[in-house]
Amino acid sequence: MKVTTETAKGPILLDAPLCDDTGFDISFLERNQHPVIVCHGPEPEKLCPLLAEGACAKYEAARGVIFELDLDRPQHRAILTRYRDLDPTLPIRVLVRADQAERFRELLTEVEVWTHAPTAADLDGFAAEVEAVDR
Repeated sequence: MKVTTETAKGPILLDAPLCDDTGFDISFLERNQHPVIVCHGPEPEKLCPLLAEGACAKYEAARGVIFELDLDRPQHRAILTRYRDLDPTLPIRVLVRADQAERFRELLTEVEVWTHAPTAADLDGFAAEVEAVDR
């Protein structure tokens, strides 16, 4: 479905590893007029531009973030922290394993955590939150 600027809603940044099974189907968001910007995280041995340069065009365009990078990696934890620090009102969902949710509980206190593949209801609720902030 082609989204026009008249009907388009705030873009959502999907931070997910480079693989086909990102945990859910982004087409649900796109069918609801939320363009999805995908970032697979920094390449090994490279620093994320948000951390290295203090700016990232993908992040700056986003009105919400779904974060599925590996919290066991220090750089990925730093990216999530930077997202929270830059805009505390930005809707963020973090998709992690249950053991990571427990180990990184303090890091995750200011975001909503999914420890399961998001359902249509989860994504719909997130999209509604993005729309509310986008107004």
